[in-house]
Amino acid sequence: MERPGILAEFFADGPALLLTALVFLATAVLTFSIMLGLRARAAIKRRAAGIAEYSGDMEDARSLGASGLKAVQRLLDYVTKHYGVSEKDKGEMKLLRRRMIQAGIFDARAAAYFFLARAGLAATTALAVSLFLPLVVELSVSMQWLAVVVGAIAGYVAPSMYLDRRVARRRNEHRAGFPDFMDLLVVCADSGLSMEAALERVGRELGASYPSLCTNVHMANLEIRAGRSMTEALDHLGDRLGLEEARSFATLIQQSAELGSSITDALRVYSDDMRHKRLSRAEEKAYSLPAKLAIPMMVCIFPVLFVVILLPVIVRLYTGHY
Repeated sequence: MERPGILAEFFADGPALLLTALVFLATAVLTFSIMLGLRARAAIKRRAAGIAEYSGDMEDARSLGASGLKAVQRLLDYVTKHYGVSEKDKGEMKLLRRRMIQAGIFDARAAAYFFLARAGLAATTALAVSLFLPLVVELSVSMQWLAVVVGAIAGYVAPSMYLDRRVARRRNEHRAGFPDFMDLLVVCADSGLSMEAALERVGRELGASYPSLCTNVHMANLEIRAGRSMTEALDHLGDRLGLEEARSFATLIQQSAELGSSITDALRVYSDDMRHKRLSRAEEKAYSLPAKLAIPMMVCIFPVLFVVILLPVIVRLYTGHY
């Protein structure tokens, strides 16, 4: 009497088991098909690579990728060549390159990338606003065109804003690390090292704490090795760092060399000045902290305190148990 019950339960669950088996078989067949296809494709690629290598037509096998790279290269060369015809544009190009160097972008074609990114972001943002904004909000035709114009302006300005933020972040790092740089220079000068050897030693020591400052100091060392004078290398270092302290340091070294005074004493005095300036900036931030905390306290903390204090009174007044 139990056997028909078991068979009945089995046949009752038959559709679910059959569906599970079919899904398993379909997944297995699809997996094996993909594996066979990948193996066949790999074998075809190996044979094609051997044939191309034998016939010397390896570049033709990748002609599409090579042509795309050549097209991008021609576009970058065109933008780099034809931007900056007038003297005003040349001045703006020089200012842009200085900003990119201060941001840590040392590529010679960085200006071309910047202009292409600005134009591409403006067009892409305008197209995205025109396509997706009507799906979210229903606006009139004039408002849609205004939104498209605003989106294009935002895309046009976005690369410049990103560059400014990157310059500001690296400048803050340089300003924070420059007093330590001066202290290490004083230590190296007291130990008897020359200015070139001190710069190289300090550049190695600052790598873990201030990588951007270390990179710029290393570039100054390379310029000195290439034949530039110490004054020119330090001037270029100040331009790359974007700090008045670095430019004053270059002027200090130049005047000490011209007047014949002790560079060690000048470095010690300037290092003390840098230390006092860093302490003054820290005190300024500490004194401005209460004023900055006033608005968050008024918006976030005081309403909660008012609710906690006045809510029991309001409840008692509402219920009449006062």
